[in-house]
Amino acid sequence: MAKSGIRRNSKMLRAKFAELHPPLDDDEAAAAAVHCLYCYDAPCTRACPTRIDIPHFIRQILHKDTRGAAKTILDANIFGGSCARVCPTEVLCEGACVDNTLLNEPVLIGRLQRFACDDSHEASMNFYTPGADTGKRVAIIGAGPAGLTCAHELRKQGHRVTVFEARDVAGGLNTLGIAAYKISTEFALSEVERIMKMGIDLRLGSPVDADRLAQYLLEYDAVFLAVGLGRTAPLDIPGENLKGVWEALDFIFQTHTKPLNKCKVGKQVVVIGGGNTAIDAANAAVRLGAESVTVAYRRDKHAMPAFEHEYDLALSSGVQILWLTKPLKIMGRAGKVAGVRVQRVRLDGRGRKARLEPVRGSEYTLPCDMMIKALGQETLHELLEVFPKLKLTKNGRVVVNPRTGATSIPKLFAGGDCQKDAGEEVVNAVEAGKIAAAGIVALLSR
Repeated sequence: MAKSGIRRNSKMLRAKFAELHPPLDDDEAAAAAVHCLYCYDAPCTRACPTRIDIPHFIRQILHKDTRGAAKTILDANIFGGSCARVCPTEVLCEGACVDNTLLNEPVLIGRLQRFACDDSHEASMNFYTPGADTGKRVAIIGAGPAGLTCAHELRKQGHRVTVFEARDVAGGLNTLGIAAYKISTEFALSEVERIMKMGIDLRLGSPVDADRLAQYLLEYDAVFLAVGLGRTAPLDIPGENLKGVWEALDFIFQTHTKPLNKCKVGKQVVVIGGGNTAIDAANAAVRLGAESVTVAYRRDKHAMPAFEHEYDLALSSGVQILWLTKPLKIMGRAGKVAGVRVQRVRLDGRGRKARLEPVRGSEYTLPCDMMIKALGQETLHELLEVFPKLKLTKNGRVVVNPRTGATSIPKLFAGGDCQKDAGEEVVNAVEAGKIAAAGIVALLSR
């Protein structure tokens, strides 16, 4: 593992992890805002899961009402500053921008959103206060974007909220699980701190098992389940327990919890997977100083779940992508990973459901001293499957009413990554928290 030397110089590492898109200054923001056509039907707003009134806040920026623009954004999305940094705007609001249909570049919506949110944040603007106390108590399991958004919305209505978080830090994957060159730990935590000012009882280091969840359903007027997902799905091949085999999120977590020059990285890194987390891990490995980084994905580029712009970033960073490559065995030497035995495959059919057929005689070994698994996360079976009345999908996700977030158990709501048909982005979790909060408010108003 690389630990020292010129590649591990702290100053150089900070530069490598600098944000991809620096903030706009006043003149740049004005120049970007003037390009907005203020469309009547606002395709950008319709493409935003939280329905931020994008033309309105851009016009507010143009008229130098930056604080008003921030409130417009935060009214719809309390994590507006984070989403401005990490949202895949290329495929959401900016992807829908009508300027694209005119063969021009879209309006810089994400960077304008950041401009407004950062301005109010730096000025310590506080737009919200708790509502009059209703005496109603709600337990929220999980302090990620879904749980904290729900908590914020409920406090605005005057309900008392206790948030139970298993980790010793709040914010969920928004704080720890997104590449550090997209969002800093400090900024993610600062948004959490702003939400905490609403008088939320946050209990860190408080994991919830099935017994505690059953207890909270008795003690509280409503419970919102925002537990996310569990461990990375296993490869189910020999060698997964060798030293130097990492889960992708654990690899990314360290870039948020340690000085960058203390983070572990191999000289030769192989990432197994084809999603955005796989690409984040690969890009982080390059920035930490790996000499070579290879992403191996068992399907082709057309089936790769990672966004095109993430894939392009990986290529520009020097990451090698191997398509139609299936891992067979993790090779070891003296208890440490030394390589990954892979095999070429061909697809029988099209899309992600196409059957994989091995290519005879195509096996070879990718040498590496670190292997990162990025196959997606499993559901928390041990928590959810204990409740026979809780309706789950075949893959273990919670079935909810899409209009209210209610589950099949009275008083229990759910949202975020643990729910059926959950989107994978922070903005989707925020919207799930808003929906559940509205459903809980309606329940407690009866």
